[in-house]
Parts: sequence; C-alpha cells; structure tokens
Amino acid sequence: MARVIVEFCQNHRGDLGTLKKMVRAAAEAGADYAKIQSMLTDDLVYRERFEEGKVEGEKRVVIKRPYKPEYERLKPMDLSDEVHQLFIDECKAAGIKPLTTVFSRSRIPFLATLPWKEIKVPSYDCASFPMIRELKDRFDHLFISTGATYDHEIEETARILKGHSFTFLHCVTVYPTPLNVMNLARMNYLQKFTSQVGFSDHSLIERDGLKAAIAALYLGADVVERHFTIIDRGLTKDGPVSINPVQLKELVGYARMKKSELDEYVRKIPEFEQMIGVEHLGLSHEELLNRDYYRGRFANRVGGQIVFNWEDKKVF
Repeated sequence: MARVIVEFCQNHRGDLGTLKKMVRAAAEAGADYAKIQSMLTDDLVYRERFEEGKVEGEKRVVIKRPYKPEYERLKPMDLSDEVHQLFIDECKAAGIKPLTTVFSRSRIPFLATLPWKEIKVPSYDCASFPMIRELKDRFDHLFISTGATYDHEIEETARILKGHSFTFLHCVTVYPTPLNVMNLARMNYLQKFTSQVGFSDHSLIERDGLKAAIAALYLGADVVERHFTIIDRGLTKDGPVSINPVQLKELVGYARMKKSELDEYVRKIPEFEQMIGVEHLGLSHEELLNRDYYRGRFANRVGGQIVFNWEDKKVF
C-alpha cells in the first residue's frame, strides 16, 4: 500500500484559517501526510544575474526572477514558529501525519525540536551534502526529491545515508511536467540505493489528471507526492499543478490498490509507455535553468557571510 503526501506549498497564501481547512480536507480525503514548507523569506538571496536574466541568441541561459518582486510575493506566506506547532497540533487532531520541507540549514535546529521525526528535502538540495548530514543526525527518516540532480550526486547522498532510513522521490523539475518527459523508469535506478522509492508529480492537472501518479503507482512507487489546494487554482502560482479534495480522494484510492487492480486503469492511459522513458537521461535545458536559480535561492547568513546548503562556507 503506497502512501500519499499532499504538498500545501503556498496554496494557503499565509492564511491560518485556510491552512487549518487544508489539513482537515487532506485528512478527510485519506492522505497519509500533510506537508508545509519551512522557508523564511528573509533567507532569500539577492543574486544580480537573475534581476534581468540572460538570453543568448533566441535561447534563455539565465532565468529572469528579480529579487524584490519575489520577496514581496513570498513574504506574506511565511509560516512562523508558532504556526508550525499549530500545524502539527491540527494534523494530530485530524489524524494525519505532519511533514515539512526544509529550505535552509538555519531552520534545522528549530525544526528538530518539534514532535516529528521525518522531513522532506527538496530536489535542489538532494546534493546539499552538509544539509543531508545535519538532517541525518536529527531525523529518523528523510524524503528526498531527486529532480535536477546528477547521478553522481544522488549516489553520494545515498552513501552518506547508508544505514539510515530514507526515501528517494523521482521528480522532473519542469513546471508543469509534460507526460512525455516523466521518465518513470528512473525509479528503477533509485531502487539501487533504497527500497523506499516514490514519485513527486508536477503534471498539469487540468490536462493530464492523475495519469502520471497512476502510472508511477503501477510501476512500484511506495510514495506519491502531489500539490494540494482547496481554493481556486488560478489564485496561486502552484495552483495549476495542484489537485483538489475530490481528486485527492481518487488518488488515495489508487494508492490503496494492488498492482493487479491498477492494471485496468493503466491500460486506459494512452501515454503510459511514453511516460516510462529511460533510467538515465541528462538534465534538460529547462531543468538546468531551474537548478541554477533554485539551488541557491535560500541560504544562511553567518557573521555577515552567506553560507549555502551545499558548502560549509561560501561568500556570494
């Protein structure tokens, strides 16, 4: 029986009432985990090259994402330390496990004081080895997305976590992800390092529904992660890749099925063979652009210096 993680991302828009309703809705639909994001907008890093981005010929080589508008967009959605505890209490009352994604090492000491023993690492930090080591020492289980990460980086993370409990989640960091680039066979590669392998789905819900998740479950995913919303999809940046409570309940139903039971549903998906793809594939241009931007998006400030997740010391 596979588990379902619902990612709240910024779909709560910083509203405590909406956050509580999301917890209840996720629990009622049968999800196993409700997940928030532990980021602080004040950890957002100003990087000059993203102010205007860069285009060479007709090809974009650096994303344009100016600091000030991004800061102003994210700031209202910060979740305070108090809200983290409230979120955990709400999850406990609703009967769903609480989970969070950590975005900077400075948040680890606080998060480790809270009553949860599992934590999520985002794709762009799968290769943040100092962060992985810190989390290993403080949490019993790590869920690690592997999008926009090279094979040798995944292998090093697996080496660091040898003997520790962890799940690798296959993920393609193209938002939304077209079905023809899902490469779900990648899960076979990840199973070389851990028996606990899953899939983080960013497909376009209006166009592709639950096809990718169903295919991943059929192919052996132990966990499926999906963005979740209870408000209109057009109101948030993550809305287009988010499922609603009705779709979540449907997804949970698939997650509870045996492979033999999923077979009839998979046969109705014309893109199934296309979604399998290959185990090893170089990062696409769009993934490389996203890796360049998101990997250094948040950082710690120590003694006036910016210390990134993947290095012990670095001044930007």
